[in-house]
Amino acid sequence: MNKIIYLDNAATTKPLDEVIDIMQETQKTSYGNASSLHELGIQAEILLENSKKMIASAINANENEIIFTSGGTESNNLAILGAIKNKKGRIITTKVEHPSILDLFKSLEKEYDVVFIDVDQEGIINLKQLEDNITNDTLIVSVLHANNEIGTIQNIKEISEVIKNKNPNTILHVDACQSFTKIDIDIKDMNIDLLTLNGHKIHGPKGIGALYVRKGIKLLPIMLGGHQEENLRPGTENIPAIIGFAKAVEIAMTEKEKIMAHIRKLQKKLIDECLKISDTKLNGPTDYNKKICNVANITFKFIEGEALLMLLNEKGICVSTGSACSSKDLKASHVILALGKPILEAHGTIRFSLSKFTTEEDIMYTIEKLKEAVNILRKISHLKRIE
Repeated sequence: MNKIIYLDNAATTKPLDEVIDIMQETQKTSYGNASSLHELGIQAEILLENSKKMIASAINANENEIIFTSGGTESNNLAILGAIKNKKGRIITTKVEHPSILDLFKSLEKEYDVVFIDVDQEGIINLKQLEDNITNDTLIVSVLHANNEIGTIQNIKEISEVIKNKNPNTILHVDACQSFTKIDIDIKDMNIDLLTLNGHKIHGPKGIGALYVRKGIKLLPIMLGGHQEENLRPGTENIPAIIGFAKAVEIAMTEKEKIMAHIRKLQKKLIDECLKISDTKLNGPTDYNKKICNVANITFKFIEGEALLMLLNEKGICVSTGSACSSKDLKASHVILALGKPILEAHGTIRFSLSKFTTEEDIMYTIEKLKEAVNILRKISHLKRIE
């Protein structure tokens, strides 16, 4: 097996050594239950509160507005279901959301008036359509800050203004799992009510996430069994994972400008080289200011994306054909289709996603093997004749 070149960081990231070390130490020395009144319990509670302070400071929030969960999917579910429980009305999202939002909204269509807002060919939300659909009974709008497949960044402050001007009581929920620590997030300036975060997209541990709940927003729990996390998320807190999450945030925020510049440089190199291959298209914004720095989504016409992925995998290169939560589903990406792309192009799409560990040598090796794989597959492909 060749050296592994990991270019699937939008799915998950390699945990930092510092994160692993502090989690192991916490497992050994701070194993108390944060709800217990003895010394080890108090020690765990202090670690919990300090972690909340670290994460809250990264988004300009207060520590008592941070609720720990098992990850982004749970945070999204708690945000939506907790906000609309025992209520009736309209709920709004977009057609390019993560499956943990999209599938949830689809499941609620019999109980609520559900609206899915269109996006343009770069994945930017249709603000006029959003405004037209905000009514007096609109309960919540949920928007992905940076798209996990094509990298498109939504203007959350502008979206919030549209919503609040039309109905100040409508809650704005933002899924920031991909954007957190890569894009500045100020929940006060952006006027966000609920914000989803997680650990494993920023070189932290898997199985840990957080939900920011603005003071004054009333959520109801979706699970019962305890009074932890402001009575919103029952269950004994996973202190080692929480500590690891906070450590990852601390490092990411300290290194932010340097690391983002490094990743952006490699992203541009990768996109430029990919587009030199014939019959390729960049999905998402062409303006890098509108695209998150670590994602490059490319369509290779006349090729099945899964076949290209497997050939690259044989060379030790890890990429994706879509979001990780649905990557084993051979349906065309709902995000690419929402951009107005033909279904054959959607099936020929590869997502490359970079991290602080990606090197220029990794990119050049990937391009070399990518060109070889594309040539092999196009020689045997029947798709050109069909199109």
